[in-house]
Amino acid sequence: MLKIGEIVQTVKGIVETKIDMVKLDIQDQVAGILTRLIFLILMGGSLLLVLLFLSLSLAFFLSQYFESPHMGFLLVGLLYLTILVILYMLRDNDATEEKMQKGLKGFIFRVRIFKKRQENE
Repeated sequence: MLKIGEIVQTVKGIVETKIDMVKLDIQDQVAGILTRLIFLILMGGSLLLVLLFLSLSLAFFLSQYFESPHMGFLLVGLLYLTILVILYMLRDNDATEEKMQKGLKGFIFRVRIFKKRQENE
């Protein structure tokens, strides 16, 4: 006959193993999310540098085109002001907000979504 102590030890071992599996799964998910966030920050920083140099290039080009040292920078500044006003007007648009959230969630939590799709198939 099985002893109660052996059953308790077996159940205890199963529970501990399950807890360890959940811990490892959480660690993998956190590592994946942090990796994507770091990648997103690096992409954003690179994008800002590219935007800076393209803006300066455009400003210098427009300054030479209009033969005025200030006109190019003024036009580039007005371009960014126009973009800012458009973004300000779109800030309360639910459809735009949902699209941005969906895109970010898809990028950051991509591995988790991919695993769920594989499990469903």
